[in-house]
Amino acid sequence: MKKLLVLLFLSLNLTAMAQIHNPVKWTTKAVKISDSEYQLVATASIEGEWHLYSQSVPQDGPIPTKFVFQGNANYLKKGNTTEGEGKTIDDPVFEMKIKYFAHKADFKQRIKLKGKIPFEVKATVEFMVCNDTQCLPPTEVDLVFKVAK
Repeated sequence: MKKLLVLLFLSLNLTAMAQIHNPVKWTTKAVKISDSEYQLVATASIEGEWHLYSQSVPQDGPIPTKFVFQGNANYLKKGNTTEGEGKTIDDPVFEMKIKYFAHKADFKQRIKLKGKIPFEVKATVEFMVCNDTQCLPPTEVDLVFKVAK
């Protein structure tokens, strides 16, 4: 319930700000691990005092970061998307321990090749950012990973 009230407040009061303020920029790369495996790396560069939440947050907390990879005949996902260490705090707004990332965050997904390269892997990331005084509504960004020799 607390989460719903916070998100409702955010959407009503910060919609205009969210349209003009984008404190997270995403970059992607595909790193060759072996002849048959690559690691897809999505890096979030986070401005100033903003922070990006982990993929795993407690129920009734903020919106977690979530990756959705589009299916492609050229690869198979291996395991789940991993993330860096981050920082865990007692969040006063959500009244719980929450893991987040400040300044920079790397998320990695391993894939096994099934087809010929080069090809692209398309994905979407949904995330929420906050600072000490406000949170922005959840945002979705399309990502493209270029897998090449």
